[in-house]
Amino acid sequence: MRLHISLEQRLVAQLDRRVGRRKRSAFIAETVRRALEDERRWDDILASLGKIDEGGHDWDKDPAKWVRTQRRGDARRVG
Repeated sequence: MRLHISLEQRLVAQLDRRVGRRKRSAFIAETVRRALEDERRWDDILASLGKIDEGGHDWDKDPAKWVRTQRRGDARRVG
């Protein structure tokens, strides 16, 4: 789809130096894709705030013990 956007001349010059005139669209599309994915991740992070009980986690007191327990509880684990 074609889209008309306006950019400062200096910004376009930097873009051209970085990727070249013929690769502007691909670079902009990839940059927008990444930015939207970052925004989605932040939405997920913000939505999860406060979801964990304030009582803490099973591993808070002794993380090493928690890991050992988890490893022993996995029947697929060898060794």
